[in-house]
Amino acid sequence: MAKETYRVYSNPYPEDPALHALFAGHSQTRPGHQVGPRVFDYFLIHSVLSGKGVFVCGDRAFELAAGDSFVIEPGKLVYYASDTADPWRYRWLAFQGREARGLMERTGLSWSAPVVRGGGENRISDCLERIEGIFAGRAGGGDLKAKGCLLLMLGELEEMLRPEAGPEEEHVSKIERQVRQAARQLTAQYAEPVSVERLAESMGYNRAYFSKMFKKYNHAAPAAFLLNLRVSKARQLLRERPELTVEQIAHSVGFNDPLYFSKQFKRFYGMPPRAYRKSLESMKESGETGR
Repeated sequence: MAKETYRVYSNPYPEDPALHALFAGHSQTRPGHQVGPRVFDYFLIHSVLSGKGVFVCGDRAFELAAGDSFVIEPGKLVYYASDTADPWRYRWLAFQGREARGLMERTGLSWSAPVVRGGGENRISDCLERIEGIFAGRAGGGDLKAKGCLLLMLGELEEMLRPEAGPEEEHVSKIERQVRQAARQLTAQYAEPVSVERLAESMGYNRAYFSKMFKKYNHAAPAAFLLNLRVSKARQLLRERPELTVEQIAHSVGFNDPLYFSKQFKRFYGMPPRAYRKSLESMKESGETGR
């Protein structure tokens, strides 16, 4: 039987109120080793590496083995114990923060469903091991690395528990999910060079079909959707950034040709960008509020 071991490392870095790993560790437990019944002030995730044990929450008991993971929610009464003949070895991580509960809900792990079965031993335990090593090493930038590993672990859990469900409901078709994803991509990268044809190819469609389906679900063809984003953002910058020239604003929103930008801006808002900016100055002087 393996020798009993216990190691734990606290987070040596400044606290992040949004999402903060508190400590991480690993243990080869002794036969029958038990924790609780007790409550915790933080989320606590265990990943079983070998052996067996039981996790009890409320009136439910879960027999767990290598590859299984379980989560403990703050304030919930729990109990867990290693097998008397084949005691488990596991890694764990404690974390908290204002974003913690929402992120846990995304994974699908909760008080009503606190266990993920099998298949995740390497993916979850590897993240936990990396966080533990970061805390032990105390190197610069470790707080960002630890948070990144924590988010990666939560992403792995979500993929394991919800492999087919994306941000949308499961009943949403594949093409609808893809064109909505494309719309989010364009919204985030509107100022970058964009090829609708390459975007369509990256999702496995020809341009004509992709554009048709994009328009169906986003109420505008991709090129028109992108143009509207750029002109709308330019209008915002004209209002909020008076120190920027029209040419600088044009380049900032993805127009390489300031003359083409002025033409499109006038088509949308009925006047060139310089005239629009002067109208804002006039309204400000007269005490009116620009729209």
